[in-house]
Amino acid sequence: MPTITFSYKDFQQLLGKKMPFAEFEEKLLLYAKAEVEGYEKENDEVTVKLDDTNLPYLWCPEGLARFFQGILCLRKGIAKLKVNSSSYKIIAGSSVSKVRPYITAFVAKGRRIDDYILKQLVQLQEKFCEGYGRRRQKVSIGLYSYKRLAFPVHYTAVEPESVKFVPLEFTKALSLKEILSQHPKGQQYGWIIKGFQKYPLLADDKGEVLSLPPVINSNFTGKLEVGDSELLFEATGTDEESINLAANIFAQNLQERGFGIHSVTVSYPGRTVIAPAANKERVKISAKEVEKLIGLKLAEPEIKSLLLKMGYDVVDGHAVVPPYRADIMHPVDVIEDVAIAYGFDKIADEPLTSYTIGSKEKTTVAINALRKLVVGMGFQEVFSHILADKNSLITGAGAVELENFMSETYSAVRNSVLPQLLDVLAENKHVDYPQKVFEEGIVAAREGSRISEWRSLALMAAHPKADFTEMKQYVTALLAATSAKFEILPAEHPAFMKGRAGSIVIDKEIVGVIGEISPAVLSKFGIETPAAAIEINLDFLFTD
Repeated sequence: MPTITFSYKDFQQLLGKKMPFAEFEEKLLLYAKAEVEGYEKENDEVTVKLDDTNLPYLWCPEGLARFFQGILCLRKGIAKLKVNSSSYKIIAGSSVSKVRPYITAFVAKGRRIDDYILKQLVQLQEKFCEGYGRRRQKVSIGLYSYKRLAFPVHYTAVEPESVKFVPLEFTKALSLKEILSQHPKGQQYGWIIKGFQKYPLLADDKGEVLSLPPVINSNFTGKLEVGDSELLFEATGTDEESINLAANIFAQNLQERGFGIHSVTVSYPGRTVIAPAANKERVKISAKEVEKLIGLKLAEPEIKSLLLKMGYDVVDGHAVVPPYRADIMHPVDVIEDVAIAYGFDKIADEPLTSYTIGSKEKTTVAINALRKLVVGMGFQEVFSHILADKNSLITGAGAVELENFMSETYSAVRNSVLPQLLDVLAENKHVDYPQKVFEEGIVAAREGSRISEWRSLALMAAHPKADFTEMKQYVTALLAATSAKFEILPAEHPAFMKGRAGSIVIDKEIVGVIGEISPAVLSKFGIETPAAAIEINLDFLFTD
């Protein structure tokens, strides 16, 4: 959970009024899912721990002050962001599409950065990238001294040894490849890009390197300092929605610090984006839904008032989500905010009307025993989302795709666990082999108009000698524990090599697959080590 430190005096200035610390502490816990971990009154320094990892706009004094302005009715609705049109431009080449495809940016001007503001910018940058940005893999952020830049800025991918620059806190120029092995940040974050043939690079129109995203900035252009009054913000990543969220949060914060925000045009091959892209999502909400979920009979005007208090705009029965929030996935999320604004402490308790004793299903007990057996075989368990990138599925046949998905990363229901195990191996190429991973979970597939789902168990081993024979031994041990009699028959499967794959058959029914992962599939995931796997339909083995 993120923990932040800031000046309480600064928070009150951003809030626009003095607020007794006891009141701040009480309302922080009641409304913001956060708590004070410490307060040094002599140094005016407060430390806050936030329990919600989906609200990065609150991981800073600006966001907390904006939130409390709504709670205290000092402001209603969305805090507006004014973006000044400009001619600043970033040209994103096609070469980055397979490495780190998305970039966003803006320029902030108008106020000198002091030591405190610089520390707050860096604190939010680090918290956002480590937490929401998944250790910089999904999102990384760069802050630059604008006065040293020559627009347009170019975002490309280059050979690891073709470019040299002096990285932050160094005095010697290093190639991109050398940075990954010699610079502390390269050693910490180099794994994100190490498996690619080309590395992403950000440089200005004079060829001056800004940074090697997502690893390290240049010691010249990438060194934001006290006294700078003009800065460039950029965020790169693998998810466009997430980098836009980062830009919207930082732009809003800097505006509230007195900076003017100026747009940057990002030119991709075939399309152009004006950043920051402050799109506002709308969610339909009704008094009937509110009553059904939280038991409160509230009139529409009262619901509107509570939503305005929580920082939404309300238009024609729709809650308009602020562009610095990306946690609203369903009307239920909006109704939760209605309940928060109303006050959980004001909602009357309901009497207990039934009493039951919970217990595990027999199927769950049996599957858990099987999972323990797999752990005993030396496999490490992983847990993945049921939703996956539809482009990552080994076969799209029968895939259940989402019609209105929020992110390409979660655009389909997985029809096999194997792609996600391959993804785990791809993300851990820096770890020594052998690697043995497994997962048990729900998968789904479409057959005509009918969608079926089942619980699947998949094991995957990756090392130089991983083969069919090894996986057959695991199948034998697993099915022996269930007393099932099985046979393995030759088969073809898109994940496996021809002649090195089979179907696992019980009572003349195909219940699973086994084989050696094909070189084409390994190449698709950027894996250079042989791998073999099995996947079994557990619903066939266990019934309640």
